[in-house]
Formats: sequence, structure tokens, C-alpha cells
Amino acid sequence: MARPNFLFISTHDINPHLGCYAGVWPGAEEAVTPRLDALAAEGVRFDSALAAAPVCAPARSAIFTGVYPTAAGTMHMRANAVPPPEVQLVPEILRRAGYFATNNWFTDFQFDVPPTAFDYCGDNAHWRDRPDPQTPFFAAFHSLITHESKLYEDGARLVDVLSQVAPDARRDAAEVTLPPYYPDLPEFRTAWANYLNLISAMDQWVGRLVDDLAADGLSENTVVIFWSDHGIGMPGGKRWAAEAGLRVPLIVRWPAAIAGGQVRTDVVETMDLAATILEIAGVKVPENMDSAPLISSAGAALVSDGLAFGARDRMMDDEDTSRTVRDDRYRYIRHMHPDRSPMQFGKYPDQFPPTQRLRMMKYAEARQVADGELPSLLTEPQRRLVATTKEPEEFYDLVNDPHQTTNLIADPTVADHVSRLREQLDQWMRGTGDLGLKDELDLIRAWSPGGVRPQTDTPEVDMQEGMLRATSTTEGASIGWTRNEPDLRPPQQFEARLGRRIQLDLPWNVYTDPIPQDDGPVWFRAWRLGFEASETVRIG
Repeated sequence: MARPNFLFISTHDINPHLGCYAGVWPGAEEAVTPRLDALAAEGVRFDSALAAAPVCAPARSAIFTGVYPTAAGTMHMRANAVPPPEVQLVPEILRRAGYFATNNWFTDFQFDVPPTAFDYCGDNAHWRDRPDPQTPFFAAFHSLITHESKLYEDGARLVDVLSQVAPDARRDAAEVTLPPYYPDLPEFRTAWANYLNLISAMDQWVGRLVDDLAADGLSENTVVIFWSDHGIGMPGGKRWAAEAGLRVPLIVRWPAAIAGGQVRTDVVETMDLAATILEIAGVKVPENMDSAPLISSAGAALVSDGLAFGARDRMMDDEDTSRTVRDDRYRYIRHMHPDRSPMQFGKYPDQFPPTQRLRMMKYAEARQVADGELPSLLTEPQRRLVATTKEPEEFYDLVNDPHQTTNLIADPTVADHVSRLREQLDQWMRGTGDLGLKDELDLIRAWSPGGVRPQTDTPEVDMQEGMLRATSTTEGASIGWTRNEPDLRPPQQFEARLGRRIQLDLPWNVYTDPIPQDDGPVWFRAWRLGFEASETVRIG
């Protein structure tokens, strides 16, 4: 069988609120998602998939490098990290192995992405760009349809997005079922209904990609992977090291090797997609990866170790540190700053109605107390979201308490499980060298001595017997080459709201073996993740 292709589809900010997860995730039955339900029926549905972080860029960095954010230095939201030299991007590893790699469209990985990572990257990148239809491809597509910000769009924009969703598939705010940690108020009902309806719109987008694949006759031997970066973009979800912040949908379809209708109940980490892709592609998984394959190259299930770890660190201007581990039943959470509110002020989330309403209700309860009354506007789970402090440790039985409403940390009946998961978390933090426990300013000083970002060493190129050989003395550097004169202007901001840059001079070939001199010039340049690009060398 030919090497498989990969269609890598991601969305933002959702829990497993897909129809196919009904009975598995609370409220999933309210979502109308026929295309994703069909994808799950034709492949394997993962019922306990967990992100490495409850916010986008750190979670995505884990998936695209196979390394925990706390080990790669990518754990703080909106950072300009310098990962260890052995850290590589999965699409570049695939390119070295002969794959054609595209990315449509953003590169939100906590460091500038070098042009060696993808053959094409942008809002038009597609597997159809490959010059040879026989070349295997990795084509990533990312949607912002379900992003937190979209829940609160003005009426006209929302109507436009939802125009593709049939009226009978739309959920009305008066009919949705809210989790118990949200007050039953219009701000929450409206946001929740928008969330479900946007998931339906996103479902149609996924369906169009799958249809394009079928139209090109590529369905049989293409591994379609659908995932979300982390949980729902509402209080208690995104930015929380909790189930609603980390639990995501994950569906894999590969007709050539995986029988449809399978369900995986073992606890898995979305970071394991890195090793899974390489394993299926027949490419050696780098030893430095924390990722482990979930599916073999023959399509067989490779069962995980049953644990999922997560980390919550600085969220832009909201500074906090939490660590968590989950097995098939229990979640243990440790807060390094229990004196801080779980919902500190954050310029970005505080612009949205649910966050604002919770703060108003906290203020109103403070007035009740000031008047000598007991607070009565919020329930205990709701009050916990906006409390001034938090418990140093939390422990939940997810089978009996999926919404994490009752902290069992002091319950003697689960003491053995608490001790076990405490030790598992300690071992993980020691084993990964948790960089989130270091002072971030010290990290920045180490990454940029004297305030200057290191530059990748210029490639050294020599010719032997008509072949050009290139090397770089910078550990971990990737070398690119091209016969077309590159655009050497400085990189521009690429979608400034995502905080990352992308080179203007795509595409570059990844240097793997000596190349013939031939007629005309050849340009070489080197990149190391987190470093400035090298100078460019022209030969000929």
C-alpha cells in the first residue's frame, strides 16, 4: 500500500459537543453535527482525549512538536519561546521523509515558524498544490468558526456564519441546557446557544473538506484527523486546568486500514497525534518526543498508558500556575498560587458578557455580605469560578461528577487515589523539567542574552564532485535551499492577533542530501526554532 496521506483538521475552543458523543459528554446530544457523526461512524472516536493546555497556542505547540509545553518552554500564552534544539515540527519531519506539507492557515505555536516547516502556508494552501499527484501529503486546515470570540459576534456577522445551518438544526437560547456552574441568565443562554450553532456551522466546513477529498479520489488512503485545541471558550473551560478546559473531541478515519464504528475509551493526549502521524507514515519517532503513537502503521490500536497531564500557566496578563493529571476516572489538580482567584482579570476574556456577568454577581453578593446577609445569588459551583482564592488541591470523581462540582480532596474514601495521582504528577513534573515553575523573566534572559535573540549560524556550503553540501554549526538548525531568488525582506506580522510571524519567502526546500550544482545560482539559509534566521548564502 502506498504511504498514506493526512488531512489534519482542527477547530477552536470546543468540548466533545458533537452528536456522536451523546451519552459520553454532558449536553453533546444538543449539537447537530451530521458530518462529524458520519466521520466517527466511518473511523474511530476517542472518548477521553485531553489537551496538554487549556489555551490554544501552548496546546497546539504540543501537537505539532510532540513535546509538552512545560518541556518545550511554550507554556505561557503569547510567548516567544526558544525550545530545546532537539524539538522539531512534525510537518518538517514529514517533508524530510518525502511528504508534501501544507498549512491553511495560521501557525500559532509560540515561536516563529520557519519556511522549512511547510511547502505552502497561507489561506489558500491545499493538498492540490502538490506538483506530483503521487506525492503523499500532510494538509492541515484550521477553523476559527467556533473560537471564543465568535460566540459574541454582532447579529449580522453571526447570521452570516449561521446561514449555512438549516433552521431546524439551530438551537434556541431558551431551550439549551446549561452546566450547573453557570447561572441561568440570558448572557449564558445566548452564548451557549451560539456555541452549539457555531459547532453546526463548523461541522459543515469539515464536511466540505471531506467532500473535496472524496472528489479527488483520495478518501481510501488518507488519514483524516479531527480535533479541537482545547475546551469551550467560557468561564470554567478555556484557561482552566479542568475537565471543561482540557477535554476535546478526537476522531480518526482511515478506510484503508481502520474499520469504521470503533470507540476508544482509554485516556489519550492530543499531543500523541505527533507520534501517531509519524508512526503511520513509517517515519521514526524522535526520541526526545513526549508523544506516543495511538495507532500503528497497520491501523491497529496502540493503547495509551491511561494518564493525561495538563498545565495552565500565564494567560497573557492573567498570571497563574496549575498542574493536573487525569486517569480513567479521577482528576487531580494542584494550584501553585491558591491565593489567586481562578478568574483573575484578563483584558481579553473580560470583554465578554458571561465573564462580566459573573463579576457583577460577585459584586452583588459582596453587597449582600456588607449588609449583613448571606450571599444568595450564586450556587457554590458558580461562586467557585469567581472566588477570591482557590483550594490548593482539587480532586474529582468524573464518573459521578462530570462537571467537577464537588472537591473530594479531603474525602478519606478516595485517599489512595489522591496519593497515587499526586505522585504521578510529581514524577511528570520532575521528568519534564517543568519550565513553568521557573521565573519567566529568567527564561527570557536565558533565551535572549542582553536582550538580543540569537541568530542561527550561516550555512557552510562546499562543492564536491558537482554536488553542493550544506551544514550549520547551530545545534538543531534546519537548512533550506531554493533555486528561485528568495524574498529576503524581514518577516512581517502574520495575523497579529495570533502573535506570530511567518516568512514572506515561502517556499524553501528542506535540505536533506547534497544537491547538484547545475546551471544557475542556489540559495541556502538556516533556521533554528526561537532564533533569528541566518544570513543567506548564494552559490553560483
